[in-house]
This record gives sequence, structure tokens and C-alpha cells, in this order.
Amino acid sequence: MVKLKINIRNLQIVLGFLWLLDGIFQLQPKMFTSAFAHNVIAPAAQGQPGFVYTLMHFAVHLVLLQPAVFDVLFALIQLSLGALIIYKKTAKFGLMASAIWAFVVWSLGEGFGGIFSGHTLLLIGAPGAALLYLLLALALLPKKDRSNASPRYWLVFVWMAIWMGGGIYQLLPGQNNVGNLGSIISSNSVGAPNWLAALDTHVGKWITGLGHYSVASHPVTVQMAGMSMSAPVSAGSSHPGYLLILGLALVQLLIGFGVLFPGRWRRVTILGGSVLALAFWVFGQNLGGFYSATMTDPNSGPLLMLLGLTILGISGLDVQLSQLGKRIGALLLGGNDDLKQLVVEPMESQDV
Repeated sequence: MVKLKINIRNLQIVLGFLWLLDGIFQLQPKMFTSAFAHNVIAPAAQGQPGFVYTLMHFAVHLVLLQPAVFDVLFALIQLSLGALIIYKKTAKFGLMASAIWAFVVWSLGEGFGGIFSGHTLLLIGAPGAALLYLLLALALLPKKDRSNASPRYWLVFVWMAIWMGGGIYQLLPGQNNVGNLGSIISSNSVGAPNWLAALDTHVGKWITGLGHYSVASHPVTVQMAGMSMSAPVSAGSSHPGYLLILGLALVQLLIGFGVLFPGRWRRVTILGGSVLALAFWVFGQNLGGFYSATMTDPNSGPLLMLLGLTILGISGLDVQLSQLGKRIGALLLGGNDDLKQLVVEPMESQDV
């Protein structure tokens, strides 16, 4: 297998264009009205714990003061971030600024991706597109004024946390049977173009049918980045449905853990994760809801794929992970390595 060469500068440019795209989405006519607050921010606050709901409630009321003014401001910020990142001389500043703005969006606009509610899935956009923007920006910061240095090795652990967390969330009540899963996908058909609505309906019905699902249950509302989906909770499911949920959770856990393995195994793991992220983007995120006129970003699917591509561009990753393992081992065994060594780069990144 040919080794893939990925330039960090190209990755920065891709991230910059994504910010430009988000800025353009922000300029859709409907976004200048109260629909931005009511249809995008407010729904993501439902079902959230108190501190998250309070933050988002503040954001909704703030935007409603002057919807058009705030929309123009948000669009200008995102367009500026994209331009700063794409222009080589300002890329570092643009990446740092984008990380700060992404955290603001993740907390006030996405409700921390719904991770504190327990009712979210990678399928519908967890852990939030803005968090992925933030982590990618930090990982792509140039080191020592070298814009072509390798991305940060700790992205491996980000990938692990996201995918293994996705597997765990898949098994939580409210999303742990085919009735829940099928209802989430079927509900995406509302307002979608005919071809996409038909795809959502057929796939949702097929998944639900695996459990011979009976609607004698109570609805659970799943919130994610402005999308509201109701999923009934059943007492159980039949054997095929149980295997589907268990298998989906297991695959996500394996995708997360598999990134630690070197060479071909890591590439296969990232390829598998990218294919699954693409499937989630189509069936769970409806291609980011491009038809809604209130789309603010492409959602997490494409960003998970970009995350995987970025990990493939980390030079000397196996050596870095090996050195990190040795330092952790020495620390646990009382060696001379101190804790400070665990938070610095294990080795100087090479050009890619």
C-alpha cells in the first residue's frame, strides 16, 4: 500500500474554506430573522442539563435583540476566520482565533453537542461540528513558524475518544434499540427533498422492522445542533435488531481503538471510520440539512473524515506514540520522567 503524503498547509486551507462556507451559510435570508434563534439555537437547548440550558437561553435572548445585526456579525467573523487561515502569513492567528470562536459556538449554539444530555449519537452529529473545528485548529497550528510541520500527534486520542464515546452512547437508553434508531432516521424526512425523504423513510422503516417494533411506548426527544427528532422507547427488540445495535456500537469502539495500531491497520481503521462517518452524514444528518435554509455548517460527518485524513498526515506517529508510552511507563514505575514530559511533543515533527 502506497504511503499517503498529506501536507499540513493543505489541511489548513481545507479548514479555512470550511469556515468560509459556514460564513456563506450564515448569510441565507432566513438567518436574518428570528428563525436563527428559534429554529437553530433554541431546539438544541431542549433536554439539556440546567447549566447548558441557561447558557443557550441567554444566547437565544441575545440574538433576538437584533437578529439581523448578530447574523451579519457572525457571518463576518466566520468569513474573516476562513480568509485568515487560508492566507499563509495570518494562518496561525486565524487558527487560534477560530479555536476561540468554535468554543463559543459549541457551548452557546450547539449545547456542547448534546454530550451532557446523554441523548445524542455520532449518527446525528455528536460531539458537535464546532468542537471538531476547535480541535482541528489546535492540531494544525504551525510550530516554530514552520507552516509545513506535522499535525499534533494527540489527535489520535481525540479520534479514540470520539469513536469509543460514540459506541458507549449507542448503548444508552433512548438510542439503544432499532425502534429508536429507525425513528430518528425516518423523522429526518420532514422537509427534505423527495429523493432524500424517500431514502430516510425506507432506511428508517427497514431498521425499525428488524425489531418488529410496536408503538406502545413514550417518545424521547433527541436534540443536536438545531435538529429536533422524536424517538419512541420500547421495552426491547427482536434478535436481528439487538444484533444491529450491538454491532454498531462494537464497530464504533473498534474504530476508536484501532487507530493505535501501526501502519496498514491504522489506515484501514481510519478508512472504516470515514465510511461510517459518511453514512452517518447521509442518513442521520441529512447532508447537513442543506435544504432547510437555516444550515449553519455541514455538520460533523465531513469533519470526522477530515480528522481521519489529518491523522494520516502525522509524520513519525508510531515513534511518538512509542515514546509517549515509555514516558508514561517510566512515570508509573517511578522513573526519572516527570509529568511535564507528558504534555509536550514526544519528538520534533518532520516535514511532510
